Amino acid sequence: MSAERESVIGVALDLTADAHVHTGFAAGRDAVGVVVSAADLAGLSAVTFADQVGPETTWLPAYADSIRRAQRRTELRLRIAGEVEVVRPDGWLALPADLGHLEALSVAVSGLPTAAGVHGPREVRGMLAAGRLTADQVAEELVTATVRGIERASRYAPTQLARPLCLLAQVGLDDAVLGPDLIDALAVACRDTGTVVEISEAWRSPSPRLVALLRAAGVAMVPASDARYAGEVGHWQYLRRV
Repeated sequence: MSAERESVIGVALDLTADAHVHTGFAAGRDAVGVVVSAADLAGLSAVTFADQVGPETTWLPAYADSIRRAQRRTELRLRIAGEVEVVRPDGWLALPADLGHLEALSVAVSGLPTAAGVHGPREVRGMLAAGRLTADQVAEELVTATVRGIERASRYAPTQLARPLCLLAQVGLDDAVLGPDLIDALAVACRDTGTVVEISEAWRSPSPRLVALLRAAGVAMVPASDARYAGEVGHWQYLRRV
């Protein structure tokens, strides 16, 4: 193992930075200012706002302005990002019309993108039960869509990978279904695109095994509460275990 790779593995996560929080603009419940105050009380030094955005999103200017106003009133470093979904096997992203307000993209794969559309966890479980999909097919298609999604996103902005491969657990598959080739493909894509992998407190994703394998492969990782409520920002239980 190279000295560079060893140094990546040995670096502890900076738990004073929360790389993914939500607000009342989308999936969250609280205003930007309330989230910032909670982050300050939690002892954080940096927060990335990553509300869910897509082609129908019209509030990005107001969202960005709210975060910029909050930045003027705090010493915390605030970053404006958006969470975008991979919606096709080729990595096509459901992007908002204007990316100019965003400093980063957090890429999520909440369903299984196929030629017939995106299949949610319940549909995928049914397809597995009916024998229309195998566990190996789900793993390969999910990793392929994820890799292509972060490659596409990285053309537009610095990229993060949100709750990576969490669909596996949602459909009842252990991540042992991910063979060395698939893990290597994901790791290479993250390194080549500069994508950082979020370790999600809310989603308990990725698993401790996958965290260890990605870190051993030299992939940069960051703590992410994925908080919907201000009181959840910067509070770590799962993160401290992994």
